[in-house]
This record gives sequence, structure tokens and C-alpha cells, in this order.
Amino acid sequence: MNAKRRSGLARMKEKQSQLRANLFPDLDENFVWDVKNRSKTKGYSSMPRTMPLIGAIMDALSGKGKPVSTTYLELWCRSNEQCFLTLSKPHETAFASGYSGERGVSTWKERVRRLEALKFISTKPGPSGDLNYVQIWNPYLVIKQHMQDKTESFPENYYHALLERSLDIGALDLLDEDDD
Repeated sequence: MNAKRRSGLARMKEKQSQLRANLFPDLDENFVWDVKNRSKTKGYSSMPRTMPLIGAIMDALSGKGKPVSTTYLELWCRSNEQCFLTLSKPHETAFASGYSGERGVSTWKERVRRLEALKFISTKPGPSGDLNYVQIWNPYLVIKQHMQDKTESFPENYYHALLERSLDIGALDLLDEDDD
């Protein structure tokens, strides 16, 4: 990172700290989840800052009445840093995805299969059944492919918002290699 960018980030951080101190003067730091201190605080998952837009695009692609974003988010939060996970507790995973009751697991499995059909994930069978292992793919690249393929029900307005936001945060996955 060059010195000019580093100093700009430092100024922005200082400005945000001053703004926060003025807006929340009684803030108790014990109630702030400190993501920088992972040895002190556990339970984090790294994810794109654009995850809400990614989820909205997924839900649009999945079809009306068949949202997949909560299932995807649950899978993501259970995955390791290589976006790989083993599903050994389908009832628990289904429940955390928002599906409970008699049809909870079957609805969840349907959503996982839909994510796979949309190419956001791949699954392999194992000792816990047909959905035992999951590999999550780079959602930017999957969405970019849907855009290029002109997939039915692709929400171009959300794509444009995702492109703008990703450029704001420096995520360049949606750009063509020639654009770098």
C-alpha cells in the first residue's frame, strides 16, 4: 500500500474515531466486539462486506418464494477459511438457516440443492448423507458468470449496486482482467 493511501486511511480512521466518541460519549468498550483481537474474542467468520447484496442477488436468482440467502449465510459461517465445511448436523444447520418443524430439514436440503444448481456451492456425499461435504465458491465470480450468461431473473440493478459497492471497498473480483 502506498504512503498516500495509508495516510488517507489513517485520516479516515481518526475522523471515524472522533465522530464515534462524540456520537456515543458513554460507550462501554466491553460491549464492542473487537474483531482485531481474535485471541480474546472467538466466533468470527470472514466474509465479503457486500454479503447483503450477494444474498439479495441469490434470492432473486433462486425464484420467488425460494430464498436461499439464509442457508448460504449459515453454510458460510460454518465454513473454514478455505470455504469448505462438513455437514454432520443437518437438523441444527437447517434450524440455524431458519427452517424448523416437520419439513425443516427437507426445505433446507432443497435450498442447499438450489444453491448448488446456481453454482454457488458444490456438495459431495459422505457418512452423514448426500450433503456431507460442501465447497463454497467465490460468490463474486459466480454472480459475474450469471450476469454474463444473462441468467433468467438476474437482478441487473442489484448487480450494478454490487459492482459499485465492491469497487468502493476495493474488491475487484467483478472486473474483467483487462480492467485491473
